[in-house]
Amino acid sequence: MELSAFFDKYGELLAQGTVDTMVMVLASTLGAYVIGIVLGTLLTVLGPDGLRPNRVAYSALGWLVNMARSLPFIILLLFIIPVTRVVVGTTLGVPAAVFPLIISAAPFVARMVESSEAEVYRGLIEAASSMGASTWEIIVKVYLHEGLPSLLRGLPIVIITILGYTAMAGTVGAGGLGDIAIRYGYQRYQDDVMFATVIILIIMVQVIQTVCNLLVRVCDKRMRS
Repeated sequence: MELSAFFDKYGELLAQGTVDTMVMVLASTLGAYVIGIVLGTLLTVLGPDGLRPNRVAYSALGWLVNMARSLPFIILLLFIIPVTRVVVGTTLGVPAAVFPLIISAAPFVARMVESSEAEVYRGLIEAASSMGASTWEIIVKVYLHEGLPSLLRGLPIVIITILGYTAMAGTVGAGGLGDIAIRYGYQRYQDDVMFATVIILIIMVQVIQTVCNLLVRVCDKRMRS
């Protein structure tokens, strides 16, 4: 099939699939970071070297995060279908995919946040504490502020991982490029459509990585100035 004829036939479908995929990725990343930052910071604060060490709470929260991380996304997606139906009202389409994507990515983000905050120089924390800063002020102005460059370096990993998850979500009718690749490329043996979705996904990955690299550079320059 000629390129012009291909785009006349599948261009609108691929464009909509690309938009759906971007919506799933952006919404899921935002939700995963909101939850992940809270969980990761709690792990840091409650940890052995944290501001409020609590072995029982730290162990329980760590176990919960590890349990959620241990489930492959496709299994988690199927396992929480009843919960997704209750929360979202449907198990099909983009909205139904966002919820399990957040649940799957948030624990991963939490561990990245904990790791980033562990890299913060201990002297800064002690200095802030000695000056009478509250726990909340230390979290915001020391842990999150100083750990921001490391968090941004992990951002493309999270986004690209979620992008891969959206393809799996396509197996249960979530929409997006993964759904198109499965319905047209795999089930109908249309290799040209499969190839087009792969090319679009590769471009998306490259754009995500480039943008995130620029964010890290800008953030590093501002913090050093």
